[in-house]
Amino acid sequence: MPISHQFDYKKVKTTDEAVDLLAKYGDKAKILAGGTDLTVLIKEDFATPELLIDVKEIPEFNKIEFSDGILTMGAGVTFSDIEESEIIKQKFYVLWEAALTVASISVRNRATVAGNICSAVPSLDSAPALMVFDAKVNVKSQKEERTIPISEWFVAPKRTALKPNEIVISISMKLPEGKTASCYKKLGRYKGEDLAQVGVGVVVSENKEYKISFCAVGPIPVRATKIENFLKGKDLTDQTIKEARQIVEQEISPITDIRASKEYRMEMAKVMMEKALNDATAILSGKEIKTEAII
Repeated sequence: MPISHQFDYKKVKTTDEAVDLLAKYGDKAKILAGGTDLTVLIKEDFATPELLIDVKEIPEFNKIEFSDGILTMGAGVTFSDIEESEIIKQKFYVLWEAALTVASISVRNRATVAGNICSAVPSLDSAPALMVFDAKVNVKSQKEERTIPISEWFVAPKRTALKPNEIVISISMKLPEGKTASCYKKLGRYKGEDLAQVGVGVVVSENKEYKISFCAVGPIPVRATKIENFLKGKDLTDQTIKEARQIVEQEISPITDIRASKEYRMEMAKVMMEKALNDATAILSGKEIKTEAII
């Protein structure tokens, strides 16, 4: 499909250049990083920018750093970069596992995590992993830098807390103290390039604290705080799991669409949460199990 309108293109090498252009053009400019979503929107005339700001050559955008227990990923870090990162695989396994489920290899080579959260579609795979680690989104405008908790980032489907004159510069998250284990489970119609029908990420700690987050089962990704509070300090027995499954209905609000019915999503969210919690607990205890992110 050809692009039906004209726009200007500017490749920048510093964040200052990018935010200066955003200050001038506002919502008439679009940031181009991976471009896997943006190019489709432009081709289909859902986005008609006057300017594309290419940020792929900003050096700090392409860095993954882990220091003093904090992981920082520049805004240009792709899902393939995450897949190849031993630090992320060892310390933030749920994010590494989620990255493997994103579309195809060719898409993962270009698609960025920052772009994924900026698209803010309800089924985005990175959200549960970022939410269970209480990630922070670091943004910059011409006048200031600020940090937005991931819990406040998603406002509505395809809407975020990012202002038109701001650019994401990095995403950071802190490794919890003590021993933890994590995993991601994604329900798709088939193994391959499919959006999630349900996605769930969990973190389990040795002091019996549990972090749980869902995607694709509501207008925005959610942390399951009621379930977390119920499970805190408890062993994962058959009874506690049974009661936790019942609370799922208070946490999510799935809809029926072309990919699944709301009833199917609700039931599978319970099944996947149970499997994710059991797998993460087994890993925490030192058991060697083969996890499958895509169910």
